[in-house]
Amino acid sequence: MALALLLILPLTVPIGAMYWDLFIYFDAANRIFAGQVPGVDFFTPVGPLGYWLFALVERIFPSGQPLLLAQWSLFIVTGPLIGLVLADVDKRSRALALALLGPFLVFQLLPFNVTPFYSFPSVDGFGIYNRQLTEILYVLAAALIFAASRRVILAVVVGTMLALFLTKVTGFFAGGLLCVVALAARRIDLRLSLLAAAAFVAVLAVLEVSLGVVSAYVGDIVALLGMNEGSLLPRFLQAASIHFAVFGPLSALMLALLVIDGPDIADAARTLLRAPGWASLARLVDRPVVWLAAATFAALFVETQNTGGQGFIFLWPMLLMAWTRRGAIAGTRLGLVAILIAACSLPYFIEVTTRAARAFVGQMKYERLASDHLGQLGQVAQRPEIIQHARVMKKIYEDHPATYEAVAKAGELPNFTLYTEPDFQLTWLMAVDEAVGAIKAFETANDVRFGTIMNLNFVNPFPWLLQRQAPRLIAIGADPYRAVPDPDADVLAAVGDTDLILYPRCPITGANDTLRSFYEAALRAKTKISLSPCWDAYVDPAVAAKTF
Repeated sequence: MALALLLILPLTVPIGAMYWDLFIYFDAANRIFAGQVPGVDFFTPVGPLGYWLFALVERIFPSGQPLLLAQWSLFIVTGPLIGLVLADVDKRSRALALALLGPFLVFQLLPFNVTPFYSFPSVDGFGIYNRQLTEILYVLAAALIFAASRRVILAVVVGTMLALFLTKVTGFFAGGLLCVVALAARRIDLRLSLLAAAAFVAVLAVLEVSLGVVSAYVGDIVALLGMNEGSLLPRFLQAASIHFAVFGPLSALMLALLVIDGPDIADAARTLLRAPGWASLARLVDRPVVWLAAATFAALFVETQNTGGQGFIFLWPMLLMAWTRRGAIAGTRLGLVAILIAACSLPYFIEVTTRAARAFVGQMKYERLASDHLGQLGQVAQRPEIIQHARVMKKIYEDHPATYEAVAKAGELPNFTLYTEPDFQLTWLMAVDEAVGAIKAFETANDVRFGTIMNLNFVNPFPWLLQRQAPRLIAIGADPYRAVPDPDADVLAAVGDTDLILYPRCPITGANDTLRSFYEAALRAKTKISLSPCWDAYVDPAVAAKTF
């Protein structure tokens, strides 16, 4: 009820690094409302679930702050499932149920990543997919370790594995690893595994028959793998270094548990070798050090793809397991285990809650972005001097395009961390506001209406803002270096049929030039016009003739 009330209110949040990632959801929602299916009718960087949830919640709360809509929409999935787990655990231990609930609520409610990219108080409009993965994995881990009811475990395994698959496939593989450990540890048996697999396949079969979304999604995954080839080892090392504040203590905790539990592990291994079987395998596997090792690897694997999110938060149930199964450990050893568990769990909790508190307090002195045409997209705020800086930079981009064109041709950005800076995100929103006004003025002056609109940029918010259509088959979240396949004849035909294609100039960047080159064959039939100081446009020659 509290969240619903907050989504009814036109709240603002302090805009942060790479905030424009959030606007991918509006592009997707606009397409979904028009009857398009993610993966089938447009290329997506991840699975369809997050877009479907956002579209649903956006329809219910049309004035909600966009980031809160995206962050809290996952409650539709995780809320009922964690409720099942907590109700089951609460029958045995209220304290344990609350210990599982507290961290889940903190990370699910607060739209912050565990690694900051900007020093001023602000929210994180990027890494949303990765946050969703770890929040779903948290529910799965809690069920596999602490739930006793077979029905609860079955429901949670099916629900979370479907959600992981339909959100991002790396999370699905991470969840699969946890399920394999649970099977070996006899937390789930073969019959329950088969039931879960059958239910999983049945749901996907329904989605495939009714929408064709599963095969399209798999095709998108294959295409993305082809665009992101490379060794995984450097990515594992990068993820470990970025998250060393937790990875380091985790490694120390696993080493300590391995030493403390060493004799029993050795005895269990000898028993397994002498008498192989499920019981002896479970005795070897079902222990905190094994669960922690598997979950740590799973977390690193998730972070190898698009580092950013909430990292290792789903290891909290494993840390609770290490404490509740401390057994005869006492004295110095118990103190060491307690300190290491705290060192593993507190950094993320402190980082997220501290950043949330700073953002809440800081926004009291922030200024809301003024706009005429941004609607929900403009529900952001920032320090007045940063907003002023954004205005000044927009004017400089307008007056000195040759400078930034030279920078783009050199393969560089005006600033190496350009997209992480809120002033750029504000400049971009100001330019979008300008473009919407210019499009409306152009249509009025020339008695024309652009039914389909495309943007040669990372994000295309214009169909949403103008209540128009986006062209089919075009990638959303258009990062030309990682997430835009080479266009085929159908894609080029869709681009050629688009009424208005925008090209941003504030600033000119290599990424936008690369996108334009992708679709150059379709743009040849268009005429380029100057729509506003920050925007060129490609339109039908007959429309361009009206302006002369």
